[in-house]
Amino acid sequence: MGKYFGTDGIRGHVGESPITPDFVLKLGWAAGKVFAAQGNTKVLIGKDTRISGYMLESALEAGFAAAGVNVEFLGPMPTPGIAYITSTFRAAAGIVISASHNPYYDNGIKFFSDVGFKLSDEIEGAIEDMLDQPMDCVASEKLGRASRIYDASGRYIEFCKSIFPTELSLQGFKIVVDCANGATYQIAPSVFRELGAEVIEVATKPDGLNINKNCGATDTRALAAAVVEHKADIGLAFDGDGDRLMIIDENGVLIDGDEIVFALARQLLTDGQLEGGVVGTLMSNMGLEVALEELGVPFIRTKVGDRHVMEALNKRRWLLGGEGSGHIINLRYHTTGDGILAALQFLTAMIRSESSPRGLLKGMEKYPQVLINVRYQPGTDPLNADNVQSAVVEVEKALKNKGRVLLRKSGTEPLIRVMVEGRDASSVRAFAQQIAQEVEAVSVD
Repeated sequence: MGKYFGTDGIRGHVGESPITPDFVLKLGWAAGKVFAAQGNTKVLIGKDTRISGYMLESALEAGFAAAGVNVEFLGPMPTPGIAYITSTFRAAAGIVISASHNPYYDNGIKFFSDVGFKLSDEIEGAIEDMLDQPMDCVASEKLGRASRIYDASGRYIEFCKSIFPTELSLQGFKIVVDCANGATYQIAPSVFRELGAEVIEVATKPDGLNINKNCGATDTRALAAAVVEHKADIGLAFDGDGDRLMIIDENGVLIDGDEIVFALARQLLTDGQLEGGVVGTLMSNMGLEVALEELGVPFIRTKVGDRHVMEALNKRRWLLGGEGSGHIINLRYHTTGDGILAALQFLTAMIRSESSPRGLLKGMEKYPQVLINVRYQPGTDPLNADNVQSAVVEVEKALKNKGRVLLRKSGTEPLIRVMVEGRDASSVRAFAQQIAQEVEAVSVD
């Protein structure tokens, strides 16, 4: 966590620091100065469908121009699509204007490197240092120019289709696709239709304000209803910027990121393509860990966030990792989490194993998991309070190594996230409430 950069770029409420036109103008200038110093004066900018994207896009453009950097606009484009096109255009960076799964009134800026990975801590640090310098402007003849890449969507659609085995087809599949009124609204339906599926669209009419509203990967109720209504084979839900995937099975029941990771890992293992093990996070369901262990697949946990998953994969030279929230990374295909690619891999596994979505999960039993968010007063530290630590020890003893307790601070709000999981749902709920009450007691005091 830097002065401005969080675990996933810079994010906040539009109109409040740092998501203001003046700050984003200077951010573009600062980033431009850093990239230009490395010898590359071309960046790409894409966005999701939030109304504030127009304003922030213009501010970034002005900042980059002042630093002598050329900008090429991609328009509405999924985050992983921006990462892909950045690498194919050999740009210095790809900039994403998005707040992912957040409501329309939030927005953010994140960067991808010239090879499609998120920026290193060193480059982010250099940009932050430049932000503290007074802003200047290159000579008029050296100002950056702006242009648009008109076929960006088509390029990304072809990339997505290229990872689907050429000998397979989605002919005969009925798929409901929920695009969260976000960046995948045109691209995802096209990908699955062009591969042969009958596609029913949900939340593909963005108006700048309805992104993630009662739809998408964070709210799958409308998708589940549509799957049941249309007797579809599967439902696919993406979030606002397209890097998350949630699945609705043939019965209208949710399949989350942990279950998707298990299905993909087992198929890769069957195909002899699983290199090493699987990376999850502290929040990954214990049922995933147990199921992978039974398959003989190594499993490790990182801190929450796809950035940490990626770092662990690169360090071990493994391929597959993900989060329960639906970030799924397979480095065989892409440098970042990609909802559409994850869906295509899941569909491939269905076809190869001649299985339904729910059938792919045979061998994994999710543990009941309860998460309670407790707001705390700034200046207090509930995690180190004696009563809280005593409650955690007591619950861990009661679980008898057949469950887990995890307490962590939110990276964006003054919240303590209390998570307990184990075999028995009622006990897990009671244990979580017991610890949450102790955390609340510290905050009240």
